[in-house]
Amino acid sequence: MNTLARSFAVLTALGLGLGACAYAPDAAARTQISVGINVDPPAPRYEVVPPPRVGYAWAPGYWRWDPYARRHVWVVGRWIPARHGYVYRAPRWEPYRGGWRFHDGYWGH
Repeated sequence: MNTLARSFAVLTALGLGLGACAYAPDAAARTQISVGINVDPPAPRYEVVPPPRVGYAWAPGYWRWDPYARRHVWVVGRWIPARHGYVYRAPRWEPYRGGWRFHDGYWGH
């Protein structure tokens, strides 16, 4: 193989390798955190939802379990950047095996 062809092959391989490293597709899988406790969550608080904002979705407030204080703590609602083609699923508590399980908020279809 001559020098020019070898140089071209090396540069092509480097370009393809760098291009593959730079490619970062949207995450196809979602991660979910769940926490199980035996303490009932308090009733949801009423929040005034602000007027809509272009490019954002409203994430409502929710009760979060604080393991250090051993009690529920209110997390206020907030605006989060919207994801085109997805719907935001709010965090929630569900009864589970005689206790409660928390499901974090996520973007879904």
